[in-house]
Amino acid sequence: MSSYQKELEKYRDIDEDEILRTLSPEELEQLDCELQEMDPENMLLPAGLRQRDQTKKSPTGPLDRDALLQYLEQQALDVKERDDLVPFTGEKKGKPYIQPKREIPAQEQITLEPELEEALSHATDAEMCDIAGVVQPDKYKPVPDEPPNPTNIEEMLKRVRSNDKELEEVNLNNIQDIPIPMLSELCEAMKANTYVRSFSLVATKSGDPIANAVADMLRENRSLQSLNIESNFISSTGLMAVLKAVRENATLTELRVDNQRQWPGDAVEMEMATVLEQCPSIVRFGYHFTQQGPRARAAQAMTRNNELRRQQKKR
Repeated sequence: MSSYQKELEKYRDIDEDEILRTLSPEELEQLDCELQEMDPENMLLPAGLRQRDQTKKSPTGPLDRDALLQYLEQQALDVKERDDLVPFTGEKKGKPYIQPKREIPAQEQITLEPELEEALSHATDAEMCDIAGVVQPDKYKPVPDEPPNPTNIEEMLKRVRSNDKELEEVNLNNIQDIPIPMLSELCEAMKANTYVRSFSLVATKSGDPIANAVADMLRENRSLQSLNIESNFISSTGLMAVLKAVRENATLTELRVDNQRQWPGDAVEMEMATVLEQCPSIVRFGYHFTQQGPRARAAQAMTRNNELRRQQKKR
């Protein structure tokens, strides 16, 4: 047994009641103050509950705010102001510092030829900048807007319906005046098409009705490999319909749904990650995740899908 344990043994059989009976009233009051549960660091409690009341005077009555203000004002008037150590006279002390003018030595003075001085007096600002070696900002050529999409919607719809074997890409990007019924008919025609490999509706002002039509098309089409519906007005409901339809499509390898008018939400991002995990055929996915969880899951799924595709090509 250590010396510390031996020191504690003598307190084992102490009679606390006997000790309390021998204490004086003053000692009992001090002990009561020590046993009060106070938390001075808890800023959520009022000051009266964070420290003991050590005031021995009896209360003088309820607080009278007006009387207190009058008392403080009277005290301010009665107390004599303290004299300044240096009396204020309103005059500034000392003299202002004036930096002496530096005379340029003769060896540092520059003498210009009369012809050069005359030329400088008539030089323009651009010529002066060239002489002084001032770096001029680069002048960038304006970048023209992309040319309008020349695709004829009606002609494209006829070719999709007729299952034209030479038509492998349907690109309607940036055509913002396509009627919704015509886009729906195009998606309906895509259900039976077997030659189109790429279908793109970027910036066509498509909304949830078109997203639902695209979802119905994905459930039946078995030749489409790339779908791009970026930069549209599709809400989380429309995106969720497209993602659920992607699960039933085993031929789609590329899906792009980024830059919609509003953020789809956490539930849609989790659904995107789930689709990538359950659809090994998708090897390219266009969306910028805002949450760390689905972003990590999607990155891992894409790595796995691309590895599976690489192994399939080796066989």
